[in-house]
Amino acid sequence: MTPEEIRAGVGEELVLAVSDAYGLVTLDVAPEHWVDALTAARDRLGCTFFDWLTGVDELADGFGVVAHVCAIPRGPRLLLRTRVPREGAVLASATGVYAGARWHERETHEMFGIDFTGHPGLDPLLLPDGFEGHPLRKEFVLAARVAKPWPGAKEPGESDHGGGPGRSPGRRRTLPPGVPDPATWGPHKEEAAAEAAA
Repeated sequence: MTPEEIRAGVGEELVLAVSDAYGLVTLDVAPEHWVDALTAARDRLGCTFFDWLTGVDELADGFGVVAHVCAIPRGPRLLLRTRVPREGAVLASATGVYAGARWHERETHEMFGIDFTGHPGLDPLLLPDGFEGHPLRKEFVLAARVAKPWPGAKEPGESDHGGGPGRSPGRRRTLPPGVPDPATWGPHKEEAAAEAAA
């Protein structure tokens, strides 16, 4: 099927944009048409196989939510994509259309903080009890990067030989992405001393 046939099959009124890359058709839909577009893909195009659903942090643009569905064995493969605002990230649950979306929506809720209205139970799935924050949001600080050395390759200009006659001096090591300045991260000495005295 061509992208335009797929768009017509889902419904012109539901699709904002369509694109085709590497044999995978992507349909952009408005959040209010999310469930309707998934239902149309299942019922009109035969995309009865739900593969996965996840979120994408697009910073100021909000969160993208993407679902991959397909018709087995040789029908169309589709990505359905929508975007919700960063503040008040809420989307209707797809669990009434694809039962397999239940686990994926729980994970997306936990990792990105997107609420899925109508979901039967957005209980914690992967993170320990009492965990605060959403680890796949781009502003989330990865504390493990502070606790142990950065495992990446050496910074450009660094070598095992160090500076010496005829060699350039070593560069100042930079912190890896997502690591705050050690002076501003974690408990401060005064706070730690006050807690120890209490």
